[in-house]
Amino acid sequence: MKAFILDRYGKNSALQMKEVPIPNLLDDEVLVQVHATGVNLLDAKVRNGKFKLLLPYKTPFILGHDVAGRVIKVGRNVRQFKAGDDVYSRPDDHQIGTFAEYIAVKEASLAFKPKNISMEEAASIPLVGLTAWQALVEKAKLKNGQNVFIQAGSGGVGTFAIQLAKHLGAKVATTASAGSFAMLKELGADEIVDYKKEDFERVLSGYDIVLNSQDGNTLTKSLKVLKPRGELISISGPPDPTFAEEIKAPWLIKQVMRILSFTTRRRAKKLKVGYSFLFMKASGSQLQQITNLIESGAIRPVVDKVFSFEDTNKALAYVESGRAKGKVVIKVC
Repeated sequence: MKAFILDRYGKNSALQMKEVPIPNLLDDEVLVQVHATGVNLLDAKVRNGKFKLLLPYKTPFILGHDVAGRVIKVGRNVRQFKAGDDVYSRPDDHQIGTFAEYIAVKEASLAFKPKNISMEEAASIPLVGLTAWQALVEKAKLKNGQNVFIQAGSGGVGTFAIQLAKHLGAKVATTASAGSFAMLKELGADEIVDYKKEDFERVLSGYDIVLNSQDGNTLTKSLKVLKPRGELISISGPPDPTFAEEIKAPWLIKQVMRILSFTTRRRAKKLKVGYSFLFMKASGSQLQQITNLIESGAIRPVVDKVFSFEDTNKALAYVESGRAKGKVVIKVC
């Protein structure tokens, strides 16, 4: 099969298209023919080596964290899926590799593709959908009537999280440039701060939850918009000791994470608010609940641009540029 391989870490390291063997299946795995794959900023960060502390992939390896496609073959212990099923997934860490024509995915990380959207639209969902679900539903336990501030509303996570928060009955604020206002209003944003003209921390206050996806400076400002006992959940770091315990990190890594998050945790404590770090986990059961929301019309995919498989490096560069509104997708099959 054809696949895009990362031979060495580095910002200027282009992925190389190569012929590699089709993956062998374990008993609990499903072989999926990749019809489309989503491109995420995480892909660029992994390529650049920024996540080697958490995800020490040994080069060469296939990049890619989102897949929509068709089941070709199943392992002998697989019960939920069969050949011919249309599915989608965010494969488990250390089992990524969706920039390829085929991928083996654990049954537990797979879900049936929503029937009312295309393969390309489905490929845009898993990583951002699960990130928003685990932040707002699992971690924050967002309730009807609460206020949530979702940064970078026009991004992949933002466009999904806004819709999910509105479905859960929250009032939603976000940041964007003026060109994205109409789209974000349509998705359900109640208040939009033009980050080019205003400082959001001077406009927003008294929020129950913040979903932080930006840099450390933005995180510090975001703590100030929370009301006492509010919660900031960050998907961009720094990782905290609780997260280190969750992943059963070695002692040295735990100490590094404790140091990296010390200043943020101290600021949060002083403001009487909570801070936690989220690194999304694969989950077929949660993705199936997202399928139900999409099929009901509560959430719709937002796709900015679809690239050809041959233009995978161009797709990655476009995502890294920060210009995309919604998700960028690669059509593989």
